[in-house]
Amino acid sequence: MTRVLFWLALVFLVLFAIRSKLRGMQQRARAQQQQRPNPYAPPARPQELPDAELMLCCAHCGVYYPASENVQAKGHDYCSHAHATL
Repeated sequence: MTRVLFWLALVFLVLFAIRSKLRGMQQRARAQQQQRPNPYAPPARPQELPDAELMLCCAHCGVYYPASENVQAKGHDYCSHAHATL
């Protein structure tokens, strides 16, 4: 009779350990699933881009450059001091 109780207790403990292990694995899988972004979700809205700067054309070489780098000479716009002096 003692042997039967021993084996029953052993089987119960093994089943309890397996069940506990499976629950832990399921909880970790759920936690990882919540951290992972949903591939089917719509993409996030892109960040607003700042307004574009005005582009000017160099009177000497024809290259377009930002207005903040403008060099004016003799009533014309140039991309550099070297082009303004030519």
